Amino acid sequence: MTKSRLVFIPAPGMGHLVSTVEFAKFLIDHDHRFSITVFVVRAPGATNVDAYTDSLTSSPNFPKRLQLIHLPIHESQSAPYLHQLVQNSIPLLKQALFDLIQESHSNPDSPRLAALVVDMFCTAMIDVANDLGVPAVVFYTSGAAYLGLMLHLHALREQGIYDTTAPNFKDSGTELIIPSFANPVPANVLPSGVLEKEWEGFVDEYVRGLRKSNGIIVNTLEELESQAIHSLSEGGTRIYPVGPILSAKDDERRQQGSDIIEWLDDQPESSVLFLCFGSRGCFGEDQVREIASALENSGVRFLWSLRKPPREGSKGITDYSDPEEVLPAGFLDRTAGIGKVIGWAPQARVLGHKAVGGFVSHCGWNSILESVYFGVPVATWPLYAEQQANAFELVHELKIGVEISLDYRMNFKNGSNSGMISGERIEKGIKEVMKRESERRKKVKEMSELSRKALMEGGSSFSHLGRFIDDVLNNRMLNLS
Repeated sequence: MTKSRLVFIPAPGMGHLVSTVEFAKFLIDHDHRFSITVFVVRAPGATNVDAYTDSLTSSPNFPKRLQLIHLPIHESQSAPYLHQLVQNSIPLLKQALFDLIQESHSNPDSPRLAALVVDMFCTAMIDVANDLGVPAVVFYTSGAAYLGLMLHLHALREQGIYDTTAPNFKDSGTELIIPSFANPVPANVLPSGVLEKEWEGFVDEYVRGLRKSNGIIVNTLEELESQAIHSLSEGGTRIYPVGPILSAKDDERRQQGSDIIEWLDDQPESSVLFLCFGSRGCFGEDQVREIASALENSGVRFLWSLRKPPREGSKGITDYSDPEEVLPAGFLDRTAGIGKVIGWAPQARVLGHKAVGGFVSHCGWNSILESVYFGVPVATWPLYAEQQANAFELVHELKIGVEISLDYRMNFKNGSNSGMISGERIEKGIKEVMKRESERRKKVKEMSELSRKALMEGGSSFSHLGRFIDDVLNNRMLNLS
């Protein structure tokens, strides 16, 4: 029996690492012929990554055929940009792979290196796979529509049709025809990376890498993004939609969130609005007060994950020791019967609770997949990266979300944002997403069922995963690109 080793390289950052590890575990559970080595790229000072990997490997349930290896850290740069960090890691990866191959040569029972699976932001490492003569596959942690958007935009820019980094392009009212979207895409919902000149070189390298890959694994399902998957396949992209692969990172903090779940247990079914904006989502005091006003005026039950912006010179957002310092006077007392303000939230567990009926979200792709899987409609409030395009897709393509905003943006360099969203506008979105009987709620419930069936034997994602495994084990991928 042929045994094969896959080497995964996630991008620096917890979100990408967790998604990669979850997919690796999923793949090992699916087929016993695979062993997987994950080379972990860390930014200096990323102690949360060490804590996460330590908690995994110390668990008695951690798979024996999954290995996590930390690449050395470049201490010379205290806070390098992502692309510089990836570039610095290439020689380290080459050495680590050389050591792995040498080890396998000395042990005839060791599995052969079958492919490199690189994160969507690590496509600069694809040349390493080419040097070794093995396939390079991209693990894409965003959606298929966004993948198609990036490929198509890059082609248009190379042809000189659009310069999306021009100063007024974002607000020009231009609408672009993108094959992975059924509707024209407004310029103001394009990802920040293609609108800002400073990211131009990184984006060019990133998309060229996508084109050089032998296949792209996407954390999505065919039923959710049929338009995008069809257009990519028709355009010659070898795509494997294998999702939804959901994160299990909440498990390590399960006890910490027990009071939240107990509170939800006492609420009526589908009655609670959940507000949560991801690991970097936070707002200034004025915007917090507008949200509070909207919640109070709407009268809906709510669970609000309210996080504190980082102080100057500090890293990351934290929980408030006393939320009253930013909330309107008396807000907590007036809403005590129907609302709960918390800090960190066990998001997947909350969305899976029967009491939750709506989700105000930053529209990160993992959050979208969780909302779909658990059948909870979304009110969109994007913040950064590709989230504006994701919000547009939810509202106008998939029609399982309602709009609070599609084009809100945060600038993490100077702490600014694209403007204040009024309480009235937030309240309107809240009421719409919480409607008991709506086409969007019905549609997301139907998609929830389809997302679960997709992972079962005979389902679409199950079949695409089988196709990927077959292509790897039979050494077909170099001939398929």
